[in-house]
Amino acid sequence: MSEQHIEKSKATVEAADHIPAEKRAELLESLAKLKPAIAKVSQTRKEDAQSIARLLEASTHEATRKEKRAGALKKVLDELKESIEKFEASHPKLVELVGEYSTLLANMGL
Repeated sequence: MSEQHIEKSKATVEAADHIPAEKRAELLESLAKLKPAIAKVSQTRKEDAQSIARLLEASTHEATRKEKRAGALKKVLDELKESIEKFEASHPKLVELVGEYSTLLANMGL
């Protein structure tokens, strides 16, 4: 299930033709790095991995919307940050990659 959320996120980014190609490429590269990190967590913490992947998909959707909803992206990014905090010790790479992706979304100015 987690993989499906990542694939939906990738499809959303690819379809967002209003985002500059360079930014789309950065997001897709970041998602490609996240996919195996989430798969690793899924081996032992399947529900948590699914939750993280779902929040990644939701944040991608909010960031790539043509018509922005005030505060919606910040809200989902905050939820994502909260959901990965418990993995700082056990899966630091996942936390790092999610942080990088969240920063990309937040700083894109979309």
